[in-house]
Amino acid sequence: MTVDSQEDIRKLFAAGRVVRGAFERMKRAARAGVSTAELDRIGGQYLQSHGARSAPQLYYDFPGATCISVNEEAAHGIPGPRRLADGDMLNIDVSAELAGYVADMGESFLVGRGTPEQEQLCYAVKAAVNAAIGKIRSGRSLNVIGKAVQKIADKFGYEIVENLGSHGVGNSIHEEPSYIPLDNPSEKRRLEEGLVLTIEPFFSTGVNWVEEQADGWTLSVNKGDLVAQFEQTLIVTRRGALVVTA
Repeated sequence: MTVDSQEDIRKLFAAGRVVRGAFERMKRAARAGVSTAELDRIGGQYLQSHGARSAPQLYYDFPGATCISVNEEAAHGIPGPRRLADGDMLNIDVSAELAGYVADMGESFLVGRGTPEQEQLCYAVKAAVNAAIGKIRSGRSLNVIGKAVQKIADKFGYEIVENLGSHGVGNSIHEEPSYIPLDNPSEKRRLEEGLVLTIEPFFSTGVNWVEEQADGWTLSVNKGDLVAQFEQTLIVTRRGALVVTA
């Protein structure tokens, strides 16, 4: 989507606030003993109470209002009876449609106390997104995102998952441009004024690829490896990025 009015911007921010609100309530409730289905119910009820619809359900008939992935699960984890334990690395990804506009965000964090290695991975992937946001200006190469993310991944010695990418958003959950947030010097596309997109890297301690599991949805790295994601939705302007899910 490319915004062309203040009304577009206002409605994208409204969608972003609802998505953020659902995520924050889920994060506060995430503790040992709570099931992922219970967390999903909290998020789904929040979206519904604010007039929003789950984008994964709306566009893909996903079996949950939100995607909840645990430990080696990188993305698209199905909420269910699994109960969280202290030290789990949890990823909650919330995307929703409100009044015809879609916003998308996600974050990996620890349940209770984790290890320094887990904490550093979550810190690094968030730092990579924030660094990339700082490089956003209309007219620049799309690769300013990949270069910024790659620099942080290399600094900490992490792999970037190459079959999970960032994407355009706004009118639907997944739009162009679709891209992998790693350094790609041959990238020819440019950031256009008003473009709406996500920045969504996945960092891993061991592999650069995720595999689909038997449920047909969950994407995982190898058991024993760590993986973390951070995601924001933003609007490109001449002066920088407007982050609608902040």
